[in-house]
Amino acid sequence: MDSAEYEAKIASRFAAFDQDGNGYIDREDFSGAAAALLAEFGTTARSDKGQALYSGAEAFWQGMAGIADVDGDQRVSRQEFIMGAAKRLRDSPQRFAEIARPFLHAVIAIADEDGSGVTPAAAERALRVLGAAPDVATQAAASLDGDGDGRITEEEILTSFAAYYVTPEP
Repeated sequence: MDSAEYEAKIASRFAAFDQDGNGYIDREDFSGAAAALLAEFGTTARSDKGQALYSGAEAFWQGMAGIADVDGDQRVSRQEFIMGAAKRLRDSPQRFAEIARPFLHAVIAIADEDGSGVTPAAAERALRVLGAAPDVATQAAASLDGDGDGRITEEEILTSFAAYYVTPEP
């Protein structure tokens, strides 16, 4: 994949983060995603899991801002995202996954409704809430279960998350 194709792909990821569609990624996009996930899985914000999700969302936002908020205005424009993410992700895709880890860990805790691991169906619900189209959510959730055991681990999610940003679209 050449540089222009890679940057175009990264730009397409911007919309997934811009939850409110205002043209910027900001703290409210992350807290809004957390609120939507809590509602989907019937978890209260004041619960331990709810607090962990909001803390994870804040950590993810701070990491995103550190990577891409070039002008320091506490929001990431599409261009800042393309330039910041494309440059840093190409060098270290796992770094981006690590920035997301607290948020993803909290999402997993909420989506693991019976304590036996996240099912592909629960992952699909989470992906839809986060803005994935239904067909994409279905395909992605099925592919997350890399070992085929019917449960999705944190490492499978982190690996897929990093790959989503650095590999060509399927």
